[in-house]
Amino acid sequence: MAPSMIVAMLLDETRPASAIEVYLGRCLGFGLLTIAVLTVMLTGSIPLTSTIAEPVTAEDEDPKAPYGLPTLIVTSVFHSASAFYAYTWYATGGQGAFATAVLAHSVLAAIGLWCVLFASGNGKISRRTGADKRTTGFPFSNSEAAKKHAGKKGI
Repeated sequence: MAPSMIVAMLLDETRPASAIEVYLGRCLGFGLLTIAVLTVMLTGSIPLTSTIAEPVTAEDEDPKAPYGLPTLIVTSVFHSASAFYAYTWYATGGQGAFATAVLAHSVLAAIGLWCVLFASGNGKISRRTGADKRTTGFPFSNSEAAKKHAGKKGI
């Protein structure tokens, strides 16, 4: 029984989907939609109360979104893995739908990585200049630091 089922699953010929395959495909789709809604709710993007006194932040101490950063990390890893999986299918089959999936998942993974790196901490904003004190010269030039040290000579 099991070897014939495995052989049937590995066939390349097209055939209409059976009722159980349609059912499981739709259940997977509903499951992914549910996970997407939970992800948005757990990051604090949708308020769970009717009153909002202050905005939701990505800080660990924020009681409105305690699972924001972990949820963001998990979904970024999911989109990275999905992009890699879609790329392997695109590389073997060359279908345009997989290229679109690679692009979509890669963009979502990049946005998640960007948010994990740059949106999860408070910036140290100078009261005098309004610039972020944590800036460096990599990968862009630091024009504020260059202005500050323009008249000074190195020792």
